[in-house]
Amino acid sequence: MGCWLAVLPAAAWAVLRLAGLERGPLVQAVAFTPYVAAGALLPLALALALRRIAPAVVAALAALALVGAVAPRAVGAAQPAVDGPTLRLLTANLLVGGADPAVLVGLVRDQRVDVLAVQEFTPGIAAELDRLGLATLLPYRVLNPEVGTTGSGLYARYPLGEGGFRRNEGFGFTQAHGTLAVPGAPPLRVESAHPAAPYAVEVVPDWWTDLRAQPTATPRGRLSVLAGDFNATLDHAPLRDLIATGYVDAADQVGAGLAGTWGPYDGDPIPPVTIDHVLADRRIAVRSVDTHRLPGSDHRAVLAELRLPAAG
Repeated sequence: MGCWLAVLPAAAWAVLRLAGLERGPLVQAVAFTPYVAAGALLPLALALALRRIAPAVVAALAALALVGAVAPRAVGAAQPAVDGPTLRLLTANLLVGGADPAVLVGLVRDQRVDVLAVQEFTPGIAAELDRLGLATLLPYRVLNPEVGTTGSGLYARYPLGEGGFRRNEGFGFTQAHGTLAVPGAPPLRVESAHPAAPYAVEVVPDWWTDLRAQPTATPRGRLSVLAGDFNATLDHAPLRDLIATGYVDAADQVGAGLAGTWGPYDGDPIPPVTIDHVLADRRIAVRSVDTHRLPGSDHRAVLAELRLPAAG
């Protein structure tokens, strides 16, 4: 009986993850699936040590399922053969405008960023960013700064047309968007994503609503990129469903999909999880993805270097 008690939790988690059954408090729990996948090897080792055949088989299947779901994020994938211009995109959650604006502007300058997507964007940090020179580095913008957590913004080196923002139904987070005119590439729609956070059971329906309302990819139409704080990991079914419309997760494509982007960075005792993403049209090649420290925020900034198709 003791052996089964050790094996069954991992088996149940594997069923939960593979079937996309997360509901209520399980939504938060599923974010930590990579840690469970690593721990799933322990009950397997125990069952083998005790020579319990049936528990060992169940434990092996659970470990295989969980590791199989998680491990590919650490392995790069083949990229589409494209020969258009390179675009460097940075996304950052500014934690109610509390992130260090000098560090953010320094990242834009030092990393030669072409597009900056920001969430939890306030009037105060908007003014500070311009005072520190962001307007010179990225002169084109679609901005919706708001007091609190709901503001959003896009800054770009290249002209942004068709700009605007939409407000999510769940928490009222806004998402700035625009169409980027990169010389030598087709028009590219970019949006700063910020669905609701499932911080409590009673708001999980808002999380589902906002994720399901994210703009899908248009693989037979205009190129698009969604970048921001999705409040979801690749173990959450609605994010996987969104990607399946024709996106790729940039970090996953280059073997950086297990790098944490939220958790302990403002002092909370939380294991890091990956909830900030750059979702790129599958016709775009991903060259690299890195995370960068952003003092004053509980998130890491995520920098993706993308290679766009050439203009037809």
